[in-house]
Parts: sequence; structure tokens; C-alpha cells
Amino acid sequence: MSHTPHELADEFPQDHAVLHRLKMEDAHFARLAEEYHEVNREIHRIESEVEAASDDRAEELKKQRLALADEIGAIVAKARTAA
Repeated sequence: MSHTPHELADEFPQDHAVLHRLKMEDAHFARLAEEYHEVNREIHRIESEVEAASDDRAEELKKQRLALADEIGAIVAKARTAA
């Protein structure tokens, strides 16, 4: 399978340890990360034409991914300064 763009590790390349720690220690963060992963994979399937979707659905998913990335980014930034 090809590399899926926009994985959290790609979005936060300097924060691998922080991401891992948060996934292990923070249930809310783990749920957000899982939701991000699911949405990102669905977008990738649509863009790869493996799965059909309307333009509106694809845009809705991209907005959802961006909102999740923003929330995750805020948590990562806070955890980075606390560590």
C-alpha cells in the first residue's frame, strides 16, 4: 500500500515522542488521533479513487481533518511546553 499523506507523524515531524506519550496517557487525545486517522484514510481512499464520494463529502471530510489537526496541534503544543 502506498504512503498515506497527512499522517500525524508527517504533520508533526519533530513531535513523535510527544504524540506517542499523549496517545498512551491521554484518552481524549487518543480518540482525537484515531478519528483523525480514520478521516484521513477516507480522504486518501477518495483521492486515490478507491472510494467514490461527492465533492461536497470530500470537502466536508477535509474540513473535519483540518479541525481535528488544529485541536491536536494545540494539545501537542501544550504538551511540548510542559515536557
